Amino acid sequence: MSNWTTRNIPSQFGKLAIVTGATGGLGLETALALAGAGAEVILAARNPTKGRNAETLIRRKFKKANVRFELADMASLASIAKFSDSMLAAGRPIDILVNNAGIMAPHERGTTADGFETQFGVNYLSHFALTARLLPLLSAADARVVQLSSFAHRSGKIHFEDLNYAQGYKPFPVYSQSKLAMLMFAIELDRQSKANGWGLTSVAAHPGFARTDLVANGPAPGANILFRMAIPLAKRLIGHSGAQGALPTLMAATMPGVKGGQYFGPRGWKEFKGPPGPGKIEQNALDTDVARKLWQASEQLTGVRFQKSAVVQLDGTGS
Repeated sequence: MSNWTTRNIPSQFGKLAIVTGATGGLGLETALALAGAGAEVILAARNPTKGRNAETLIRRKFKKANVRFELADMASLASIAKFSDSMLAAGRPIDILVNNAGIMAPHERGTTADGFETQFGVNYLSHFALTARLLPLLSAADARVVQLSSFAHRSGKIHFEDLNYAQGYKPFPVYSQSKLAMLMFAIELDRQSKANGWGLTSVAAHPGFARTDLVANGPAPGANILFRMAIPLAKRLIGHSGAQGALPTLMAATMPGVKGGQYFGPRGWKEFKGPPGPGKIEQNALDTDVARKLWQASEQLTGVRFQKSAVVQLDGTGS
């Protein structure tokens, strides 16, 4: 495990993988490696132009790659529902789901199409809804489900009194909440899968301090100039490449013997960079009462409940 790279990925031929936010950064690196290992890969993202470019890039490197873009805007529950319905209609079991799409610390508070604070909505709630809607297909394949968290979960707290930060918005505490929620979701999904016989292997991963465009998509031009300069500098000094940052995710998604509830990340200093391996889960992510309360709140906010046989809306209608 100490020298684990993409060369250690077992053959993924015959498997179907979905990677959200796969048209750039860590998502693209993840999709590229999965396609290279033989998986059929769906690039689930919001920008068709970037999707076509990503397809071209992957096929340029792997001429026989089975890859395609599908529209799935993680800032819209309606878009997620439409994408999920098309997958359910096709009926193909899903072997790997990588919930990767995210946004980091925009300077100003924004909202999704459904009125959720952008980071909480895109990073977490969208993936909760997507996973719930795809559960029948995931369960059919005894899928590996990977949630993208961050070392930022260490300082995170779930603010049940105001999950969407309608008051007192602060970019990084909100980001930390969203990434703590992702890690807690991975662990709670493992508990729920075992209790309900869904057959999933639910795990989490984080990339460390990876040099991607995540921050470029985050703090707005109005943010403090020193802050905007400091993060790219820090990434050069203590970070690593996007390809290296994707390795913990790929390990979580493909390595034989992975157990539900595990967490993977770089094994260097502070988990900022280094070879992939087991990551440290802070105690704030292990509170089962908070995790269950968050699960219930997420069902209410998204209007979607996990059920193996069909997608069930909380208002009693199916889709």
